[in-house]
Amino acid sequence: MNSLEQAEAQRVVSLIPVVVSGNCQDLKAFERRLTEYIHCLQPATGRWRMLLIVVSVCTATGAWNWLIDPETQKVSFFTSLWNHPFFTISCITLIGLFFAGIHKRVVAPSIIAARCRTVLAEYNMSCDD
Repeated sequence: MNSLEQAEAQRVVSLIPVVVSGNCQDLKAFERRLTEYIHCLQPATGRWRMLLIVVSVCTATGAWNWLIDPETQKVSFFTSLWNHPFFTISCITLIGLFFAGIHKRVVAPSIIAARCRTVLAEYNMSCDD
């Protein structure tokens, strides 16, 4: 190896820590940003989960009352729904929430983390929740 090749080899070797250090900084910045974004979603996700739980419990309670009512079997379907407005309203609200996409909003942070995991796996990298 001549002196020019040795100088070039030393220059390349001296750049390796800078490149690795730069990549680590990029990864750490990506990790911080991803963590910040997921933590930002947590309060909204918690509110959507509570709303879904409340409406589901109301629907289940209304359904129980609707089913144990002896009049339900004697009248038509629409009349029985008219006689149980609590169940009808909570059921319509639950259906409306699902059409509005509450099922996606409840699991948004895990969807984002799963997509990041999939993309990072292509580069032999991983991320933790």
